Amino acid sequence: MEQKKILIVEDEASLLRLESILLTSKGYHVKGVTSGQAALEVVEDYAPDLVLLDIMLPEMDGFEVCRRLKSGAATCHIPVVMVTAKKCPEDIERGMAVGADWYIPKPFKSAMVLQTIRRFVET
Repeated sequence: MEQKKILIVEDEASLLRLESILLTSKGYHVKGVTSGQAALEVVEDYAPDLVLLDIMLPEMDGFEVCRRLKSGAATCHIPVVMVTAKKCPEDIERGMAVGADWYIPKPFKSAMVLQTIRRFVET
């Protein structure tokens, strides 16, 4: 079976490392970037099967990254899962409005992240 690719967009280095180790240990190919602009620069070449996207990022927030991904012809099909500390109803509503496929509030349980990824990439 082909290895599924996950793009993690997370500006907190320790969390990016933790998520990368977790997903790599479960057999996913992982690429991590620390800004919204970097995510947009690598997404077409990397062609991920799913994007794990933080909202509070330098340069460009996750809402704008998601909006751009979902409005691009080459990237609109990629599931975007927002993983963020911004969890008030307005933030969740805004995330869904810009095209997020799912929303996981921080702190999160690893099992929840893995279950969500499987739901989108293994169907």
